[in-house]
Amino acid sequence: MKSIILHLIKGIAMGAANIIPGVSGGTIALITGIFERLIDAFKSFDGKAVKLLFKFNLKAFAIHTDLVFLISVFAGVGLAIISLARLFDFLFTNYPAYIWSFFFGLVLASVYFVGKTVHSWKISSLLSFIIGTAFAFSVTFMTPATENANFFYLVLCGVVAVCSMILPGISGSFVLILMGNYQLVAIEAINERNIAILLPVLIGAVVGLIAFSHFLSWLLKKYKDQTIALLTGFILGSLSIIWPWKEAVYLLDATGAPILKDGLPKVARYIPELPAELNQEVLISALLMIVGILTIWAVEYAAKTKKSVTETTA
Repeated sequence: MKSIILHLIKGIAMGAANIIPGVSGGTIALITGIFERLIDAFKSFDGKAVKLLFKFNLKAFAIHTDLVFLISVFAGVGLAIISLARLFDFLFTNYPAYIWSFFFGLVLASVYFVGKTVHSWKISSLLSFIIGTAFAFSVTFMTPATENANFFYLVLCGVVAVCSMILPGISGSFVLILMGNYQLVAIEAINERNIAILLPVLIGAVVGLIAFSHFLSWLLKKYKDQTIALLTGFILGSLSIIWPWKEAVYLLDATGAPILKDGLPKVARYIPELPAELNQEVLISALLMIVGILTIWAVEYAAKTKKSVTETTA
């Protein structure tokens, strides 16, 4: 039961991260020590799992797929997404710099703690790190597509977003922004419980998750240092997306006028900038960055302490 509650809490943290454009649930999974177990569990939904299910050998099916672990984590993810969507909508509307600052601190600290798990920083690892950083940074300057509620496009959104969500440093929410459907899927459909929108996204997410996990598991087993270095680069490059102070660039129509949605201009992307002055907001934001860094340090310290106790007991 203690293990289930712990995995539920980690799932809540992943779900909270996935709601925020620029923050990856995969980053949270990596720094909380469940990333590789998640990938292996997703990968276990194979032919053997299907046979066990059709034979109604539910106990063997649950063991083979690490089902209790997956249910615990994704119960937390679902709980966070449903309960926090409105809260984050309020925070981003009223206190954007504060919430961005806290997560900037989280992700900044993650670069160090994830990077240090690379056993050998060889040329191939360094090259992977540079490629990951450059790719994630370049995503900042991509222009989003327009909103599209077509069934098959929503399935594609589910596939791409879920692959991004499990990749540390690549935000599923930000990918939905680039595909034009973040507001539709992550805010409106969730808050309104719109099954017509959520169902195709869920179908794409399940298919993408199982297929992509096989590839990522193979990479981690065959090229672990290079893969972790690449993921560390993704995390570093994503910092430009999470930077608290940004200048909005709006989507324009053929006449050069801003495209409106619900009476407000639609944002194409944000360009990072320095705060205009040193004021109370900046000071509180800096404090929240430190809190974010200390949060990751506390998680790492707790994990290290638990590992030491386990090894001593063994």
